[in-house]
Amino acid sequence: MNAHTEHFLIDGAVGPLQCALDLPDPDTLATPIGLALVAHPHPLYGGTMDNKVAQTLARTFTGLGYATVRMNFRGVGQSAGVHDAGVGETDDMALLLAHMRQRFPGLPVALAGFSFGTFVQSCLQQRLIANNEAADRLVLVGAAAGKWAMPDIPANTILIHGELDDTIPLSAVLDWLRPQDIPVTVIPGADHFFHRRLHHIKQLVTSLWDKT
Repeated sequence: MNAHTEHFLIDGAVGPLQCALDLPDPDTLATPIGLALVAHPHPLYGGTMDNKVAQTLARTFTGLGYATVRMNFRGVGQSAGVHDAGVGETDDMALLLAHMRQRFPGLPVALAGFSFGTFVQSCLQQRLIANNEAADRLVLVGAAAGKWAMPDIPANTILIHGELDDTIPLSAVLDWLRPQDIPVTVIPGADHFFHRRLHHIKQLVTSLWDKT
């Protein structure tokens, strides 16, 4: 993402997994205040950790003071394996979280995702809740409701969706959120990939982060 991005591999269940870590500017913050994991969109449709929305989320969290890590899902870039419909991807994200918690112990954790990545992170959060080690908060952009069996999410989740998303219609997201009584922030005129509206994602997450 920038000249200071650290690229590394971790050993996954089906082989190496390619990861990228970005840290806050050391001139303004000597030690990260939290740990954020960012999940990218569907790998079978060109999704990678270098996706613009995933990068925007990563930049947002480093700006908030978080050590922020992205991972290429199975079969993408240098990551081994093949797409596993979110099951293996959730396992891999849990492995990455454990790795990062060892490297940055005791920090609060945020899980962020875009499109298919929202399914993976929501499933991971449910697993963490069951083990009494839940992440502090989720940020879901273009949540994959209707495409995947999205689980329930915590009430403090930040949700952002494009008004004109024709990949995941806003109506499907509202149907998923309505029984949970959880709001979503809609960006007028935005499509699924938030062309020319990426700045709204950063502004919204930054402004909402400390409010709930």
